[in-house]
Amino acid sequence: MARRPVPAPSGPPGVEPRQQSTLEHLRSLATQTIPPLHPAGIPFVAVPAAVAVLTRRKRWISRPAAVLAAASAAFFRNPGRVPPTGTGIVVAAADGEVALVDEVVPLPELGLGGQPVPRVSTFLSVFDVHVQRVPISGIAEAVTHIAGKFLSADLPAASTDNERTSMIIRTDDGTRIGVVQIAGLIARRIVCEATPGDRLKVGDTYGLIRFGSRVDIYLPAGSVPQVQVGQRTIGGETLIATLPQAPA
Repeated sequence: MARRPVPAPSGPPGVEPRQQSTLEHLRSLATQTIPPLHPAGIPFVAVPAAVAVLTRRKRWISRPAAVLAAASAAFFRNPGRVPPTGTGIVVAAADGEVALVDEVVPLPELGLGGQPVPRVSTFLSVFDVHVQRVPISGIAEAVTHIAGKFLSADLPAASTDNERTSMIIRTDDGTRIGVVQIAGLIARRIVCEATPGDRLKVGDTYGLIRFGSRVDIYLPAGSVPQVQVGQRTIGGETLIATLPQAPA
């Protein structure tokens, strides 16, 4: 009786199965440890990295260029996040420190009325992840850019005076939430990839602010904030508020 041929191990030629398994493990570990870049950061990393390689014989040029490339890669990192499940919850739109938990009249461009509503404000330092994430699933109802000043983003006046991009998210049950990206003293460039009519999923990346900033979330009246001033948030994961329960 003829023997069945033994299939050759898959993988690169000359690599033992055990070695292949080790390589796959290291590759997976590197992927989990080193987060991917946001596309907007690629030029900021690629240019100094190229300079570092092309001038490697001139250390006084290559070393600063390599440091700049590494710093840019860290700034534009876009780590994966797993949002909590559940209905009626709002998650943080950004990594950072909770700067304000209060009730204020919403910004005029949000169209949320003239009565005070709960607001949670998160301040991002230059060391935080600077991509912003969708705080709740829904439709981007409106996106508005307002030119303004570049005050320090940790000042209360930054919410109304600074340059900003405001977005309204309308959930499937008609709840409307305002998310505002605010420029800061150093941050001079706001990127918002969402456009009116887009369907947004909680936890997904929708934009970024370059080099320090602030993100305010305006909640419906009756919402209950779940964070305190000084608390650290993780964008797309930290629960920041629960929405008011719909009447039975």
